[in-house]
Amino acid sequence: MNDYKYVLNWSTDKTFCHANGWKIDRKPEELYDWWFNQVYYSSREFVRLGIEQDGKLIGYGDMADMKNDTAELGIAIGESMLWGQGIGTKAASDLMKYGVKKYGIAKYTAETHENNQRSRKMLEKLGFQETSRAGKEEYLGEYVQLIQYVLRCKGVITDKVRIQLCMLVLGI
Repeated sequence: MNDYKYVLNWSTDKTFCHANGWKIDRKPEELYDWWFNQVYYSSREFVRLGIEQDGKLIGYGDMADMKNDTAELGIAIGESMLWGQGIGTKAASDLMKYGVKKYGIAKYTAETHENNQRSRKMLEKLGFQETSRAGKEEYLGEYVQLIQYVLRCKGVITDKVRIQLCMLVLGI
């Protein structure tokens, strides 16, 4: 829990909080309890890993709704001044490689807001394809369209081949 101080700092960054659906002015005790649960409790359906730079926690990546060979990818860079530097793209790539190797994930889904250009660029750079535009949600003070994406390995014959294809796509 040595990295809690970074999480506490993120909670004071209104841009980060608005972008990631965090409540603003959260009580430190409430935030600590929440982070403690994120760090020490995982399940087969959800994995959260820290993103570090120079030994400092700067964000986190999630694989959520993990079922069979599918997971929803999520990335949050806690320090908004680091946004747009490719850190999220690298972290997402590493997280997906980890998911393929450890859990046999062969299909990743993701969702972002229409006006979140950085997230959209990251997903497209990683090879995700837009699949739909369903739902609307508030993002940075605007009520905007949600965009759903998918990245999958094609032409799969067996689980082993599917995993090998994903590893190839992700450059593992």
